[in-house]
Amino acid sequence: MLPSAMIFDVDGTLSETEELHRQAFNEIFAAEKLPWHWDAADYRRLLDVAGGKERIAHFLAAQPEGADRAVGRIAELHAAKTARYSALIAAGAALRPGVERLIREAKAAGVRLAIATTTSLPNVEALLGASLGREAIALFEVIGAGDVVPAKKPAPDIYQYVLERLALPASACVAFEDSTNGVRAARGAGLATIVTQGMYTEGDDFAGALAVLSDLGEPDAPYRHLAGAGAGDRLVTLDALGRWLEAA
Repeated sequence: MLPSAMIFDVDGTLSETEELHRQAFNEIFAAEKLPWHWDAADYRRLLDVAGGKERIAHFLAAQPEGADRAVGRIAELHAAKTARYSALIAAGAALRPGVERLIREAKAAGVRLAIATTTSLPNVEALLGASLGREAIALFEVIGAGDVVPAKKPAPDIYQYVLERLALPASACVAFEDSTNGVRAARGAGLATIVTQGMYTEGDDFAGALAVLSDLGEPDAPYRHLAGAGAGDRLVTLDALGRWLEAA
C-alpha cells in the first residue's frame, strides 16, 4: 500500500539547517548591538518553542537585560534574521541523505508531496532553491508554512491544514519529522510518522512514530535503524513505506 502523499517537515528533516538558523539569529543580535549570543546548548532548549518569532519572544521573557529594547521589535528582528538565513542558505545547502532520492521516486510514481512546517515560506523557498533548483518549490503541491495557522507544533493544526488542501485522509499519507514537537503534531493529525533524528533532536522522545532512523539512506550509506519499522531495510523507499504502513 503506497501512501497517496508524503508530507515533510523542513528544518532538521529535509536539511540540517538549524545551525544556520542559530548563526543568523546571532548575527542579527550582534548587528543590532543586543547583548545575546545563543550557543548550541541554548538553541537546543529554545527549539522546544516552535516558530522563530515565538522563540525570540520566549527568550526575551526571561532576560534581565536588553529586552526592553527588543520586545517591540520581534517581527522586525525576525524579518532581518530570515533575510540573513536566506543569504547563508544561498551560499550552499545540502539535503539530508535520501531526501532527494525519495522525492524523485515519489514524483515518478505519482505520490503527491507536501510540506508542513513552522518555518516561514521564504525560508522554505530559499532551502529548496539552493538544494534542488529554482523550480523545486513546484514539486510540492501544498506548502503549509509560517503563520498560516495560529497554533504551531506540537499542535496538529499545520498538518490538518495540509491534509484539508490535499483533500486526503490522514490514513492515506505519511509524515516525515525530526523532533518531539513534530511527531506530536503529525500524530495528533492522525498521520503515520517517520522520524529521521537530527543533530539537535538526538535522544528526543519519539513515542508514537512508525520508525525512528538516522536518515532516509543512500545506496552507498544505508540508514541506521533506531526504533520501530525498518530494521530489515537499507533505504527508505516507496516499497518499504508501503510494507511498513501495511504492517502498522
